[in-house]
Amino acid sequence: MIPQRRRLLMAMSLVLAAPAGPVLAQLAVWDPTNYVQNVLQAARALQQVNNQITSLQNEAQMLIAQAKNLASLPYSTLSVLQAQVARTKALLAEAQKLAYDVADIQKAFTQNYGSVSLSTSNADLVARADSRWATSVASFEDALKVQAGIVASLDADSTQMAALVEASQGASGALAAAQAGNQLLALQAQQLQQLTAVIAAQGRAEALEAADRAAARADAKARFARFMGKSQ
Repeated sequence: MIPQRRRLLMAMSLVLAAPAGPVLAQLAVWDPTNYVQNVLQAARALQQVNNQITSLQNEAQMLIAQAKNLASLPYSTLSVLQAQVARTKALLAEAQKLAYDVADIQKAFTQNYGSVSLSTSNADLVARADSRWATSVASFEDALKVQAGIVASLDADSTQMAALVEASQGASGALAAAQAGNQLLALQAQQLQQLTAVIAAQGRAEALEAADRAAARADAKARFARFMGKSQ
């Protein structure tokens, strides 16, 4: 009986000791150094993720800045400038009597401003003088109309310049600032064109007046020469 009881006790002791075996094995496998290395690797991986997030944020900010630099100026004076130039050209195109055309000028000077022969009648001389006088008056009227048209546009030019300067100062990026500067240059070019038109119209009137005086002296010489020929 005793040997059987011993065998039973030994079997029971083995059964009771069996669950504790894996736990002891696990405790024996756990390595603190390996654990620390795993934690460090996880920390490095997290830092890499944070670095990537920061890089993406920087790239996004750069793209936003580039978009601002490429933003177009929301204000344009092109249509206004074109309209003003068209009005000035229309005023010049309304030139009376003697237009801004080389062929017409040559023809008019041949007929009314050139030299005359002694056989030219008094009626023809008077008609030449009347035509020259009418041309001179019309040319001065044309010059005054061009000047008046340009003076009338000064207020619009001032408004456009103020708007462009304001748009340039409030430009969100380099492209908008450059566009504002280009429009300011276009406004200055348009004003120079208007000034050129005024000078051309005024010069035309003065040239025709001087040509009229010269032609009048030529007509007077022809009349005097004819008179002297008849008196002899």
